[in-house]
Amino acid sequence: MEDFTHFDEQGRARMVNVGDKNPTVRTAVAAGRVLVSRQTFDLIKTGGMKKGDVLTVAQIAGIMGAKRTPELIPMCHPILLDGVRLHLSLDEEHCAVEIRAEVSCSGRTGVEMEALTAVSTAALTVYDMCKAVQKDMVIDQIRLVSKTGGVHGDYLREE
Repeated sequence: MEDFTHFDEQGRARMVNVGDKNPTVRTAVAAGRVLVSRQTFDLIKTGGMKKGDVLTVAQIAGIMGAKRTPELIPMCHPILLDGVRLHLSLDEEHCAVEIRAEVSCSGRTGVEMEALTAVSTAALTVYDMCKAVQKDMVIDQIRLVSKTGGVHGDYLREE
């Protein structure tokens, strides 16, 4: 069990102690998308959804999701986020809502999970706001795009 950081000597789950680490600037970028039908895409684009402005509500939801990550993911540390930027755009060619989250902090642990949670929460919100019109939307390609800081160093996904 000593190779697993989230288990103690008896094999029980534990949160890793990051208290001895020096705080460093950490960033993470995540992305994903929601594939929708042409009808749904046009309603989002023109602001015709009955629940309101899909992109604005999903943007706010994504930011809220990042802030609540440790409440959702059991072994995530509560950290003080310096910033969360969420960008949603419409991809006409693929009838998709593209989502990108950028999260930063000065801390002892990374913000990858916060960025991924922001994208996931925004995508689920798009689904929720559009489900009255379309049930077969697809949420896909949620992924870590990049990260900086920490003992494992920087990461940049090769697309």
